Amino acid sequence: MSGILLVRDIMARNVKTVRTDDTVLEAVSKMNKFRIGSVIVTNNGRPVGIITERNILQRIVEPGFDPAVVRAKDIMSSPLITIDPNAAVEEAAQIMARKQIKKLPVVENDKVVGIISTSDIVRTSPTQLGILEELLRVR
Repeated sequence: MSGILLVRDIMARNVKTVRTDDTVLEAVSKMNKFRIGSVIVTNNGRPVGIITERNILQRIVEPGFDPAVVRAKDIMSSPLITIDPNAAVEEAAQIMARKQIKKLPVVENDKVVGIISTSDIVRTSPTQLGILEELLRVR
């Protein structure tokens, strides 16, 4: 199996989360504090959704809602599309292209153990560029 790059080899491990009942303002504060573009939303420790910068722009900023009042569960993307840490990076790239997503949470035993982004794939696996170009074309 050597030669196959696995998701666990390139995923970011320090994933930030918020709870379903946390406010969007709390999610934004965490994203700003850690300079990240998304947070995973959990319910009783289980990942149930993701909030991205795009969610915030489309579901809070444009309609003019108050982020201090709206809950994470009300704007998160769900159901959460995930991948196993032992999957091949190529599989992750294919899922991201097919589902038109740029961030893919890595889940093992109902726990978030990492996250992989299109940037991670481009940086570590240039052979996947064709799949990612397809992703960008669809957007």
